[in-house]
Amino acid sequence: MRKLVVVNNPKDWDLDVEDVEVVDAQRYLTDPAYIELKSARIFNLCRSYKYQSSGYYVSLLAEARGHRAIPNVTTIQDLKSQTIVKVITDEINETIQKSLSKLKSKNFTLSIYFGQNVAKQYEKLSKQLHDLFQAPLLRAQFVYNKEWVLESINPIPVNEVPEHHLKDLYKFAKAYFARNRFSHVRTNKKIYDLAILVNHADSDPPSNDRAIQNFVEAAESLGFYTELITKEDYRRLSEFDALFIRETTSVNHHTYRFARRAHAEGLVVIDDPVSILRCTNKVYLAELLTKAKVNIPKSMIIHRDNCRKVVEELGLPCVLKKPDSSFSQGVVKVKTQEELAEQLKEMLSESDLIIGQEFKPTDFDWRIGVLDKQPLYACKYFMAKDHWQIYNWDGKKKDIIGNFETVPFEEVPFFVLHTALKAANLIGDGLYGVDLKEIDGKSYVIEINDNPNIDHGVEDRILRKNLYLTILKSIKRRIDNQKKFDVS
Repeated sequence: MRKLVVVNNPKDWDLDVEDVEVVDAQRYLTDPAYIELKSARIFNLCRSYKYQSSGYYVSLLAEARGHRAIPNVTTIQDLKSQTIVKVITDEINETIQKSLSKLKSKNFTLSIYFGQNVAKQYEKLSKQLHDLFQAPLLRAQFVYNKEWVLESINPIPVNEVPEHHLKDLYKFAKAYFARNRFSHVRTNKKIYDLAILVNHADSDPPSNDRAIQNFVEAAESLGFYTELITKEDYRRLSEFDALFIRETTSVNHHTYRFARRAHAEGLVVIDDPVSILRCTNKVYLAELLTKAKVNIPKSMIIHRDNCRKVVEELGLPCVLKKPDSSFSQGVVKVKTQEELAEQLKEMLSESDLIIGQEFKPTDFDWRIGVLDKQPLYACKYFMAKDHWQIYNWDGKKKDIIGNFETVPFEEVPFFVLHTALKAANLIGDGLYGVDLKEIDGKSYVIEINDNPNIDHGVEDRILRKNLYLTILKSIKRRIDNQKKFDVS
């Protein structure tokens, strides 16, 4: 993949970096050689990204040509919106306050060159801002009003970098290109780059270590360069063609930000951000499944105005679920009026809406894995010892998780498979795990997981390594189709 630094005037970039070409914007926009170029990374250092300027068109047409642009059009638009800037930077407010706490003035300007600043004390803040707004050169304006606030963040025209900063700029640039894998010439014949997002500190990840290794081996057998990344690698997403998330997902979490950013960068993403949004909210799922006439346990969306009707509607015991509950956490069974009142008070203090469902006890839940709108695997997850759920987080270590049985499709009741597929296909064509209860010849969907478990020794008991290969073939097919669309 060719690396191009695009500038308005080649004199703007007086630095020779190995394997990086310097091209003026007009030539990149009009020369047939660049129009037909199938694979390239574009580092847009134009003087302006203003709408309909040449700098804007460099990033816009890079996307149309299937090139990777830094910054891309999404980032350019984000930088223009004060509302988006505030929302995005809320998560680093602690770093902002700590980094600027010793300043005496009410205004402060921070220049960020390739994620760094000339002053060491602003290194962490510079890196985090660059991670959030991936443009090579940025100028952040802060004002103090009871606390430090990011008033604006804008690209710095390369020709406006102060002369006394040029030495540092070039040093940071060389480190930036040297540190990132896109700076190196590929010495093998890998066709695509795959990032697998993991969390090594997670005590109960969606894939165990051996499963992750199986994913890596399957990917590399298909011609992928594969790398395990963590939340610290947010800034590197543009290096890859696809992102596979193997970390428990949530909307208010870095996993969603990774999915959103990767999708905006044009990567193939599993789990995609839309699926995360839909699957992680139980209120949404209840409404969606009910409207589609998919069987679910009798349910009600509970709020402060109808919470007195829960017993009348659902009876006791019943189950209460926080909207973003997962892995049996945030899900409680209440047996008495007193327990109900206590749990409703607590849950409604955190969310305006929660889900209540009738209690339907079974010895096990079905889990049907679905990919590309087709069944992938089937498991029975048995309840934890002396508990009503698969997970009992309050139990002894050996009793936290119930037993399992991986089942061939021919032994799965047709109505279970049919219901699972109908439910998953309402979400999309990604990788899902549909949990169902089988009662009296009917199946009831409990939830749809956007990030289902794929563990060595459990879900892969029947397909073995073909399970991993099937998922990676799907990712490769999605990239192939995307590349065909980009070329056409």
